Amino acid sequence: MPRRVLLASRNAKKLHELRRILEGAGLHDIAVVGLDDVCSYAEAPETGATFEENALAKARDGAAATGLVCIADDSGLEVDALNGMPGVLSARWAGEHGADTANTALLLAQLADVPDERRGARFVSTCALVVPGGTETVVRGEWRGSIAREPAGDGGFGYDPIFVPAGDTVTAAQLAPGVKDSVSHRNRALMQLQTALAELGD
Repeated sequence: MPRRVLLASRNAKKLHELRRILEGAGLHDIAVVGLDDVCSYAEAPETGATFEENALAKARDGAAATGLVCIADDSGLEVDALNGMPGVLSARWAGEHGADTANTALLLAQLADVPDERRGARFVSTCALVVPGGTETVVRGEWRGSIAREPAGDGGFGYDPIFVPAGDTVTAAQLAPGVKDSVSHRNRALMQLQTALAELGD
């Protein structure tokens, strides 16, 4: 029977992405469940100053509340011309958490006068894995690119429609899911957890 692992998220697209990545890595003995699949518990607000602090806090809460091995991801976009912002504020950059269209529109407005050569950015994903009563592992993945002038593509989520990966000519939202999975910041972080995740199925 597969070992259940909690991904501390209600983001359906993020859950699908993690499942695809685990499947691609051959980790078939792990069944990923989300917060909507377990009994509800009090979730602490994301008040950490770094992705690492937020991811670890969420993973600890999930493991303690459910008794399941818990993975938590805190991710966002760091824009060079904005001194690394929106960073940990990415999901609520326009004020309301998860308002992707508003967040994207605000960011593009803030970069309206920034020339193409200074529109560098990177997606960052920090993943924390907490085993109840056991180990804690925190890893970080980064995906370099630049900010487009306008959104393009209807795949992915968040800032994907305005993020052009380095060496590419289309946005992350225009990439096929499997292609994105193989190069994304979240994949780069999760691949560092591969050994720890594989051991869960033993």
